[in-house]
Amino acid sequence: MKVILRSGFLALAIMALAGPADAGPFEDGLGALQRGDYATAMRLWRPLAEQGYANAEYHVGLMYELGEGVPQDATEAALWYRDAAAQDHPMAQNNLGLMYQEGRGVAQDDAEAINWFRLSAQQNHYSAQFNLGLIYENGRGVPQDYPEAAKWYRMAAKQSHAGAQNKLGVVYSLGRGVPRDYVFAHMWFNLAATQGDETARENRNSIAESMTTDQIAEAQRMAREWLAKHPQ
Repeated sequence: MKVILRSGFLALAIMALAGPADAGPFEDGLGALQRGDYATAMRLWRPLAEQGYANAEYHVGLMYELGEGVPQDATEAALWYRDAAAQDHPMAQNNLGLMYQEGRGVAQDDAEAINWFRLSAQQNHYSAQFNLGLIYENGRGVPQDYPEAAKWYRMAAKQSHAGAQNKLGVVYSLGRGVPRDYVFAHMWFNLAATQGDETARENRNSIAESMTTDQIAEAQRMAREWLAKHPQ
């Protein structure tokens, strides 16, 4: 399975890493972005990025990666991501890892990709945790390691990452890195399905055919209790 999850514009409004010095212009840039005025957003963010503000560096990189407000340029995007990633910006680290994995804007390098994903994941960034899970499950650049994959999927799933919840359901349904447990599999599939994940919904319905009525009821109860404690 190809790793495709990157941190994008959907996360901009909730990534509050701007410091006091750049809060005004940076927030003005967010406002311009929300209006679809990418050129103004770039005009406001570029000077902040050139001054070394990590959050602005990340967003300038994202603009170049997506070609919003500037011509699309993967090499330029990677440069800005690297500057932000070097300052421990988790979203930049995740995106730079993807660029190394895919060989976009940089030479393809699985070791570099894993390094940047790991740094991001260790800061609890769920996309990076999910990406690491995929890497260990598929054995790309590392020995295939199902327990390690399950560990990273679980971290992301606990943060309501639908893809990781679905993957964790698969892990339990097949017994890869964890004991096979259809009840836990159904629970995780169900949680992902509540977020609109159609693959998880299909997986949940499929595994239910191999479960007793009591097992399904138990899995549903566990999902309800999990949601009560972890609103998605």
